Amino acid sequence: MKIVYSPADDILYIQFSRDPVIKDVSHGWNVNIGYGDAGIVEITVLDAKAKGYWPIENARELAEAAT
Repeated sequence: MKIVYSPADDILYIQFSRDPVIKDVSHGWNVNIGYGDAGIVEITVLDAKAKGYWPIENARELAEAAT
């Protein structure tokens, strides 16, 4: 699992696996989820801090659950 936040652009990127993305789905204007054969591969959130998605309060728990 990899979590990257870009403060200059207020973009949060969460990568759950390195599997290829076969389908992208927008959930609202600022959340995009990339799906692979086995499920969610990545999530991209625009205006992450402005919308309250960053900082992630349970980042350590998410990372442990993904491994």
